[in-house]
Amino acid sequence: MSSGAGNFSGVSKLKPNMVGRFVFNTAMIVFSVVNVFPIIWMVYSSLKTKQEYLINVFALPSRFLISNYFDAIRVGKLHIGLLNSVLNSTVAVASIVVLAFVIGYCFARFSFPGKKIIYTLLIAGMLIPIHALMVPLFIQFRQLNLINRQFTLVLPYIAFGLPLAVFLMEGFIRQMPTEVEEAAWIDGSSFFNTLLLVVAPMSRPVISTAIIIAFMDAWNEFSFALILISNEQFKTLPVFLTGFAGIYTVDFTKMFAALVIATMPVLILYIFLSNKIIEGMVAGAVKG
Repeated sequence: MSSGAGNFSGVSKLKPNMVGRFVFNTAMIVFSVVNVFPIIWMVYSSLKTKQEYLINVFALPSRFLISNYFDAIRVGKLHIGLLNSVLNSTVAVASIVVLAFVIGYCFARFSFPGKKIIYTLLIAGMLIPIHALMVPLFIQFRQLNLINRQFTLVLPYIAFGLPLAVFLMEGFIRQMPTEVEEAAWIDGSSFFNTLLLVVAPMSRPVISTAIIIAFMDAWNEFSFALILISNEQFKTLPVFLTGFAGIYTVDFTKMFAALVIATMPVLILYIFLSNKIIEGMVAGAVKG
């Protein structure tokens, strides 16, 4: 009797566990499909003719129309926007990572008067909504004659990307053992050599996280690119994407082709750095 009761108890404990795993796995599958399908739909929609898309937006193309990509680049002038976006994003990301690494290290390792106040003011930058500063920033840039310059957008990109990067760097470096740096100094390493050859390699997870976040913010930014740049020569890719939507019609297939072109750099960067992103986010957000 007791043996049968024990078996029944084991089955009763097993079933809720199996049901829970089934529900969790099902939810994850649904979540994955919901996130991946829009990308797949955008890709195969970019290969359809305009008539095919208007007849059935979800149907597969009868033939792959690669010419949509060439037309999108030619008509939408995406090569100009692509070059400017790459240039602005690269300079902004490099500046943010270098400045955030040095500033984060100083906050994590040194004590100086006003440290908490300066750090609080810097981190408070994450709470400021971008749209609240569009008008005053435009007025300031116009007074300083910084409108329609090659690196006009780099300045606000650095300013708005630096607080989060410093927060992540400072939190990550604070948790690193100081014994490694002290051993390097005892061996005769200079401060900057220790920073570059010891601390930086150990900080690769959080550096990767800062790179992908800063790049995505700069690459997808639209508001500042719209109000601070009116010269077509310096417009970025998100601004050029609006050219596919007219007053009464939208050329969806060419717009999807342009969106695929605009999305690929972010996806490629994320694939290469994805194994470090979660590790850096978790480690950088937890304070020691």
